[in-house]
Amino acid sequence: DAARGVAARLEAGTVWINKHGAVDPRIPFGGAKQSGYGLEFGTEGLKALGVPQIING
Repeated sequence: DAARGVAARLEAGTVWINKHGAVDPRIPFGGAKQSGYGLEFGTEGLKALGVPQIING
């Protein structure tokens, strides 16, 4: 509980508690502030990479 309280106050994209490197590819992953740009994985990451296109034929 104490570790979760500290993690909630951190300004970080990912915080591990006793599981370093455990990333589920279905969960968006990203940095915070200057350490990261956008998100990877998950729906939000795909939206950041996609460019909408409309083709009328």
